[in-house]
Amino acid sequence: MVTKDISIQNKVFTLTNQRAVFWKKEKALILSDLHIGKTAHFRKNGIALANHIMKSDLERLSALIEYFQPEKFIVVGDLLHAGDNSDVDEFCTWRNQYPDLHFYLIEGNHDRISEQLKKKLCLNFKESLLEIDGFTFIHDFDKTKTAFQITGHIHPGIVLNYAIKNIRLPCFALSENQLLLPAFSEFTGLDTKNLPKKSTFFIFTDTEIYKI
Repeated sequence: MVTKDISIQNKVFTLTNQRAVFWKKEKALILSDLHIGKTAHFRKNGIALANHIMKSDLERLSALIEYFQPEKFIVVGDLLHAGDNSDVDEFCTWRNQYPDLHFYLIEGNHDRISEQLKKKLCLNFKESLLEIDGFTFIHDFDKTKTAFQITGHIHPGIVLNYAIKNIRLPCFALSENQLLLPAFSEFTGLDTKNLPKKSTFFIFTDTEIYKI
């Protein structure tokens, strides 16, 4: 686990190389775009994909919970990819290991969740936005809001140009009024073009978090 503390609105947030953020003051683990059920959706439509992709995501989640010992688990949209399926069952089994963890979902464009599914997922909160201590958690940036926003949706990435080849890496993007989170799931594409203007980017590897 590699971490880097940054200050936002005089509050300390800890970035990790596991595509998530920890807010110590609120004891909150924050991430976005898990897209649970994406591999099962592809398999259902005739595209063979191994299930180890989601298992890896859940193993990283468990490692983050064990490391930070959070009380809140905040997903800033797109927890799911295509409604209820076998991958969601596996996620719910994982979720049941942490009954004392308060689970907040800010709804994303993929989160089509009925009341029955909300109960199955053991959600404590499901709304289009969440406000805590002057911060607004919302899936996609809202230009009409003045509060600092913590968002997802874009799957931000940076291209590093080398003589031999170009490398694309996920990143955090920090601007004056937004912290854009990388997609937590490794089974997602990267958007290297639609990034917030005038941002500081934090890219990460297995051993380091770099500010660029």
